[in-house]
Amino acid sequence: MTETVRIAVPRKGRPLEAVLERFATVAGADELADDVSSTLRYEKAITKESAMAERSVYDRLAAYSDVTDPYAPEYTLLRDDRAGKPRRIVFDSAALDIGGVRVELIGREEPFRALRTHEFALGFDSADLVLEEVVTLGETGVESIADVNDRIDPRETDVRVVSGLGDTVYHTLLATPEVVPPGTDLDRAFVADYAGPLCISPRYERLVEAILGTKAVENVEFTHPEPGMTEEAAIADAGLGVYLTRTGSTAREHGLVVGEDLFPSETVLMENVAEAGAEAARLRDAIVGADVETAISP
Repeated sequence: MTETVRIAVPRKGRPLEAVLERFATVAGADELADDVSSTLRYEKAITKESAMAERSVYDRLAAYSDVTDPYAPEYTLLRDDRAGKPRRIVFDSAALDIGGVRVELIGREEPFRALRTHEFALGFDSADLVLEEVVTLGETGVESIADVNDRIDPRETDVRVVSGLGDTVYHTLLATPEVVPPGTDLDRAFVADYAGPLCISPRYERLVEAILGTKAVENVEFTHPEPGMTEEAAIADAGLGVYLTRTGSTAREHGLVVGEDLFPSETVLMENVAEAGAEAARLRDAIVGADVETAISP
């Protein structure tokens, strides 16, 4: 067995499940993926109070961890954002073998930032965070994962996107029929000619600027949903907005027109090129695989 390669991964949610599914595909880690995913889905249900826990959080944490098996998944406790800041069980770590390389998956709240600070050579995180933090803004927008590396200033970070995992939810244009005349395409060109409010999720200004381009948003005023208000309802009030959607069905229920899918909100494999040695490079290639269509050409 060669040296161990540590990979930063999300602690919970859809991005972690996408990572586990990829390792199930390339390394046969189906049991690990099922174990972690089912455990965290149960814990999420407890968090959302749609399931009742029969044991305390500490008893559950002890039951989930097998300290006698060096490859078994381990979990940890974090403070949740709910009122009272209760503890929540999230992923901590697990190990597996890929092509003679021992791999340790290490849970991080912000894997991308852990790569930026050179703690890891490889990691997985949302492409959104890359756009929010290091993609250079330009007059034209970023349309695909493959465009991202071209917009990263090498003086800003050594991190590059290697591939997407295909767990795609799109940032999509939504509008009321009053704002979009019949026969008009709701797309980037429409926004470029538009002046008025554009409703987006809080803290997403830079991300939306990166996606649409600075020229297209020159005459828009960013607005955000009021506390307790759904994004779809807020967009219906504003007339135009950008929101994450998979099918658009909920948007249509609010009477909204579903327009262009602007950019995939997708979990991506990233590499810190200054830290990646030969083992990390071999592992990167194994994770991407020859049959994976989302790999980004160098």
